[in-house]
Order: sequence, then structure tokens, then C-alpha cells
Amino acid sequence: MTPPAPPAKAEPVIVDSPRSSPKVPARPPRQAAASTSGLPPKPQIHQAPTGLASLPPKPEVDPPPPFPIKRSAIPYAPKFRRTPASSVLIPLSPAEMERYRNFPGGVGTMLLRKRKREDGDVTRDRSVKPEDDGDEEERRKRRKTADVAVVVEHYNARPDVGVSQRQESPIIGLKSFNNWVKSVLITRFAHPALADSPRPGGVKGRVLDMGCGKGGDLTKWSKARIKEYVGGDIAAISVDQARLRHASLRSGPKFAASFFALDCYEHLLRDRLPPAVLARPFDVVSMQFCMHYAFESEKKARCMLRNVAEHLRPGGTFIGTIPDATQLLSKLDALPKDAKDLSFGNSVYTIRFETRAERPLFGHRYWFFLKDAVDDVPEYIVHWQSFVNMAADYGLHVVYKKEFHQVFEEHSDHPEFAPLLERMHVVDKNGESQMDEDQWEAASECIIEC
Repeated sequence: MTPPAPPAKAEPVIVDSPRSSPKVPARPPRQAAASTSGLPPKPQIHQAPTGLASLPPKPEVDPPPPFPIKRSAIPYAPKFRRTPASSVLIPLSPAEMERYRNFPGGVGTMLLRKRKREDGDVTRDRSVKPEDDGDEEERRKRRKTADVAVVVEHYNARPDVGVSQRQESPIIGLKSFNNWVKSVLITRFAHPALADSPRPGGVKGRVLDMGCGKGGDLTKWSKARIKEYVGGDIAAISVDQARLRHASLRSGPKFAASFFALDCYEHLLRDRLPPAVLARPFDVVSMQFCMHYAFESEKKARCMLRNVAEHLRPGGTFIGTIPDATQLLSKLDALPKDAKDLSFGNSVYTIRFETRAERPLFGHRYWFFLKDAVDDVPEYIVHWQSFVNMAADYGLHVVYKKEFHQVFEEHSDHPEFAPLLERMHVVDKNGESQMDEDQWEAASECIIEC
């Protein structure tokens, strides 16, 4: 609706009539000027004082009576809520304040670490070279601590956007495709394990999500009609967002869920979680796009596998997705021999190695950037055969391993998963994908295993 135009400014109208001219009243005759001595005395004008002190006192006026507050005798119990009751903002408890103050990657911790680093630079002897400051093992420990802090800070800082805003992502095709692959993985391998869960009732099974993040897979587990879900992640703010997402599931939460902020690769779960949570084993353990962080060291990788083996029931299923080491190392080898910049990628992703020669089984670090998702964080190569051998030490045996594009070729014509491609917006009704070549190349860097 167009707003009305403002009224035009009135212009003076001059009418010139040749027949008659307006009569101008005659001015009174000007009196002759009188001499100065004959002028009447000039009147004296007294200017009112302007100081505040000279003003009369302001009369005192009683304030109006307070407006009466009418309180309803009917208790507040809305029948139609737009958001769950648990989604309101609740003040932090003293324990939560202490946790956020101290967890790795917190704003206070990062500022304090920066201040300590600056103070150390001032007091350090400039004649001592950095490589001479401490032994190799100590430097490695400091680097690992810094890597964890970078990862935690990154994932805590990532906003949890709504569904409509996620659709505006420049890599929405890649994100939708990754979600479709995870849905295939959960349906094919987690559903049978949940159905075989030795528990009565229409809903079955317990799921342990090690590295749950913001709860991006909660809807997938809801469709699996699970009984209970336990999620853990090193990023405490992401865990709180996952808890809120569970409370906001459409039609209400359909399964019990508990969330914990902890490093599942640094600590044994039985030392950190309440005994009641781990009283019964899990039917499925899931690690999506996070297991490679455990390969920072052999100690962390074994801690991760021990947590899986200790809490997965016999016959249960362990599923996960990791970067494809073969693809990454082959692209590193394809770089020119004299290249100083050991990075490769495209408009969607970038991977940067620090060295070409050193390729340890654990701690083989590279830096990963993914547009609108990951902001240049340290990750670690998972050497596949080393993982298989170590998993066997804990009674875990690989039954399925495929690259993402192989999963697509294998299931894109499946009667259940082909329609899911369109429902999850991987392709439109005409079969056209939102993924361009760069996004498809980024997807080919990952594999799934169970």
C-alpha cells in the first residue's frame, strides 16, 4: 500500500487586475522631528533575572498512587505452546558458572591464556631460541592442548541456526548429502541393532553419541523410535544447544535423553558419567565426523575404543564417519615436489599439511577449512589399517566400509533411500542436485565405517 502524498506547500497567489487596483490605506502623516531636548524620557526596561536561585520554589505535588496489579487466581498452564516449557532462559547455577569459566576454549580461558603468553614473551630471554625452550615431549603436549582449545572454541562459537536459515547456506547441497549418507548408515546398520535390543515395548534401544555436537542427528534417532539417547561432546555450549534441540523436537521429545560436556577421547566414561547412565549397555554407539580427533595420539585413540567396547552390548553396532586418509595423502603426494605451500582444495574446502615427509600413525596433523562449516581447525589422519588392528584389540571388527560417493551409487536407486534424496533436498523433483562439482569433491573425502 502506497502512503498518501504529503500536502503541497501553499504558494502565495498574486492576482493582478487591470481594471482596478487595491486601495492602500493612507499612512498617518509623519510628525516633524523634534529636538533631542524635547523628547520624552526613554522608558526603563527591567530584565527579569534568569538565575535558578531567583525562581520561586517549585510546588510540591504528591506522586500518583501506584497502579493496582490484578493477579489472576487461575494458575498459569497454557494448553497450546509454541515452544516447550524447558526452552525459556533459565539463570545459570553456580556450578554451571564455574563450568563455563573453566572449560577449555571458554572466552575467559582464552583471554587468560593470551595474557599469560604475552607476559611470558616479555620475561623470556631473547637469546633463547623457541626450539631450545623445553624438550620435544613438552612442546608436543603444549601443541596438543592448544589444538583441543582451538577445536572447542570453534564449535562453541558456531551458531545454532534455524531450519530456514540453514537452507540459505552456500553449501546446503553438501550438508544435505552428508545428512542423507548418515540416514542411510543409521537405517541400514543401527536400526537392526535397535530392533534386536533385548527390551520389550514398541520403542527399543539405547544410543550413545560420542561427539554429539549440537544434536544434528536427534531427528534421525527419533525416527528410529529409540528408547534412550546419551550424548557427549567436548564443546559445552554445543551440548547445551543439543539439549535445547531435543526439548524442541517436533511433536515433543519421543525418547529420553541426557547430555554431558566431556572429552570422550581423554577420559573414560565410567569415571565421568553417573553410574545410572551406564548401568545398561548401549545397542548403538555413533561417532559422526569426529572420530578422527581421537587420533591425535595413541592414548586418545585407545581411550575412545575402550569407551566404545566397555559400553556397547555384545552384538551391538558401532557406526561412524571419518576423512579418507587414502584420498588426502594421494592429493598431498600430487603436489609439486618443491612446493612450499602444502595445501589443496577448491572453492568449498581447503586442506593444509605442515610437512610431507613425516607421516606418523598418530598425530599426523593437517588443517581443515570448509566453507560455512569449519574454520581452519586442526584434524588428524586416520590410517585405516592401524585403526582396524587397534579396534580388534577391543573386540571390534569392521563389517562395512565405503566412500561417500560409493554409498550414493549403491543406494540412490534403493526403493527406500531414493525418495529420501528428494525429501532431504539432495535433489529436486527433476532429479537435479544442489551440489556442484566442488561440493561433490569435498564429499568424496570421507568414508563411513561400522
